[in-house]
Amino acid sequence: MAEGLLRTLKGDRYETYSGGLEPSSVNLYAIKVMAEIGIDISDQHSKGIVGFYEMTIDHVVTVCDNAHQKCPFFAGGKNYIHKGFEDPAEFEGSEDEKLEVFRRVRDEIKDWIERTFVNGVKSTKE
Repeated sequence: MAEGLLRTLKGDRYETYSGGLEPSSVNLYAIKVMAEIGIDISDQHSKGIVGFYEMTIDHVVTVCDNAHQKCPFFAGGKNYIHKGFEDPAEFEGSEDEKLEVFRRVRDEIKDWIERTFVNGVKSTKE
């Protein structure tokens, strides 16, 4: 969701890549709640982070505590930004309850992106 939101909201200023510790397809609930706000992430997928090791990256962003704790050092990373969000995929409940959690996390990420990626960003840890 973070990749889709950053690309949509700030794509004119940032080139966005998403890598995962364990590459996978996008969660169907994430696709559904992003479509509700007009963002199609159905073609996205989590790429392995090994492909990013050799890149020069202005901002390495982690958005969950698990990734922040296990994320390897990127020699080409100039600035590291972390903001922990609940992983909605780990929530157990009814379909409606899962959708509500995904919506809440989507909106939290959107608000954070709008506040953080304004006129360039500084290294942050929240």
